[in-house]
Amino acid sequence: MSSWRVKPLDQILATAEKKSLKRQLGAFQLTMLGIGAIIGTGIFVLTAEAGQKAGPAMMVAFVIAAVVCGLAALAYSELAAMVPVSGSAYTYTYAVLGEALAWSVGWALVLEYAIAAGAVAVGWSGYMNGLLMSAGYPIPEALRTGPYAGGTFNLLAFLISLVVTFLLVIGTSKSAKVNAVLVTIKVVALTAFIIIAVPAAQDANFKPFFPTGWGSPLGGIGVLGAAASIFFAYVGFDAVSTAAEETKNPNRNIPIGLIASLGVCTVFYMLVSYGAVGAGGAQPMMGANGLALHPGTPELAAACKGSTELVCSNEPLAHVLRMLGFAKWGNAIGIAAALALPSVILMMIFGQTRIFFTMSRDGLLPQILSKVHPRFHTPHVVTIITGLFVSLFAALFPVGILADISNSGTLFAFMMVSIGVLVLRKTQPDRPRPFRTPLVWVVCPLAVFGCILLFLNLSTYTISLFLGWAVIGALVYAFYGYRRSELAPGSVAYKAAADAKLEPEPSFHEGPQA
Repeated sequence: MSSWRVKPLDQILATAEKKSLKRQLGAFQLTMLGIGAIIGTGIFVLTAEAGQKAGPAMMVAFVIAAVVCGLAALAYSELAAMVPVSGSAYTYTYAVLGEALAWSVGWALVLEYAIAAGAVAVGWSGYMNGLLMSAGYPIPEALRTGPYAGGTFNLLAFLISLVVTFLLVIGTSKSAKVNAVLVTIKVVALTAFIIIAVPAAQDANFKPFFPTGWGSPLGGIGVLGAAASIFFAYVGFDAVSTAAEETKNPNRNIPIGLIASLGVCTVFYMLVSYGAVGAGGAQPMMGANGLALHPGTPELAAACKGSTELVCSNEPLAHVLRMLGFAKWGNAIGIAAALALPSVILMMIFGQTRIFFTMSRDGLLPQILSKVHPRFHTPHVVTIITGLFVSLFAALFPVGILADISNSGTLFAFMMVSIGVLVLRKTQPDRPRPFRTPLVWVVCPLAVFGCILLFLNLSTYTISLFLGWAVIGALVYAFYGYRRSELAPGSVAYKAAADAKLEPEPSFHEGPQA
């Protein structure tokens, strides 16, 4: 038995039928879920960080990140339509590249979903704390931030994570309806910003356009460094594919939800970034050596003290409107962000629970995690556990470099999905494909190249943390998942698969014998 055991697509579909989730989401709901997951901390908060890394050329960074995500979305659409079950990149990798790599993808997705959910919760608490203070009802200072940010316990971040978890436990359709309202608020807020800021754009604010150049690998500064960070602003479209098992007519609706949500958000981002740069300026703060200071460093914090520059703002969009004399609209943007960011937390926790649900169903994690509530038809156990951990992370840790950490796991997953599409085109060319990636031998290699390029332009610290997390995951798999997998020789599921003539075949490259 090869250690690179692959779970055939037919067996994946058969397993899903045994513990299935209720199909209740349509194309419009999926698109709204995707938009809800995409529009959030990235555009409302990270615009300032992108400006610090690339200046006005952050607009180019938005385009680069959008192109990479678009290429990956085409690959996701083909696999999601072929395998309409929960699990996203994890499930696709399991079916094509084998269990070991599938585990590594599932483990990496923890960085994308759980870490991102905590980061957004902290960002939301910042907006809410600001609104409460301006209204004259501040909460105690020790409860505004976690211990690593000068406080003790971020109470608001903790509470919003618990509320979102409750919504997900009581039912996907209910949480999707709440999400639709929050998405509308975000779209209205960004539309208002575009209407006010775009006409106020001045040519002088775009010069110099490339103050930090293109950047270099492991540098984290420049257009590519900004694109590696801005990538977080697009992360979330793939969360649509994690809802495949709860989607009506998934072969049609999943590709629509993926591509439509990404397309809508890209148009908004380009207009918002143009308005932010043109109306507010986005020249980076420079150090004594003439180089741009890295975001999240004491040097930049000191340089920004008392500054009114856009790159120093924690609420860049509201900041631009206030600079233009639209203070009330600026405050409205802040309120909209505070009201709408919970939709992003919702989709991040939603995605994480569906990944763990599927890994549990495959035997790689304890079976209790795939238990479905008899009334709500949701995986309530894994949802509650995930929600508690996200709540604690949000209460104790700052946003800091969490966006980049999340990006590292996402880029790895996107790369594996793109490779998986190519492998399946070779190994199973006759399998029905309700959606086919166009120009697949151009699109998928470009997606892999784009993911690698952005990954290498993350900071050295982020890459090191990702590698450390991967090592921990490999140990967990070796001592638990490998032995308890339903594809492990001797397991009940393995024998059932053999009886049904679905015994897993070795993948296209043979590993050492178990």
